[in-house]
Amino acid sequence: MEHVLGNPGPGGWGAILMYGNHKKEISGANPNTTNNIMELTAVVEALKLIKFPCSIKVYSDSAYVINGFTQGWIYNWMKKGWKTADGSPVKNKELWQTLYQFTQIHKIEFIKVKGHSDNEYNNRCDELARNAILNLKNN
Repeated sequence: MEHVLGNPGPGGWGAILMYGNHKKEISGANPNTTNNIMELTAVVEALKLIKFPCSIKVYSDSAYVINGFTQGWIYNWMKKGWKTADGSPVKNKELWQTLYQFTQIHKIEFIKVKGHSDNEYNNRCDELARNAILNLKNN
């Protein structure tokens, strides 16, 4: 989950990793970023913490992240040398490449959730992202 004040502008991301009864919250911020970078960063940073190959469900309110895999965008970009349908370079290529590498290690299911609704975990990730921005401004 991301939160950006202006786009580009200061942005934060938050993620919750859950396994059984275990839960870990992580977050971070960047003084000058975009919402899409923060959305990708949240997933990448969460996946970095998983130590062994496993089955993972990634829930996100970001159509950008989810559709990148469920709609096959990333596979088309790769076939076209990291170019979009109109031939322009794929934005955030390095983050997409890192995320793709994780799909080669883990079995990942990407699931879209509605943003800013009653999903407690999505709301908590938004709060983590906002707090990360506040901490950035206060330091």
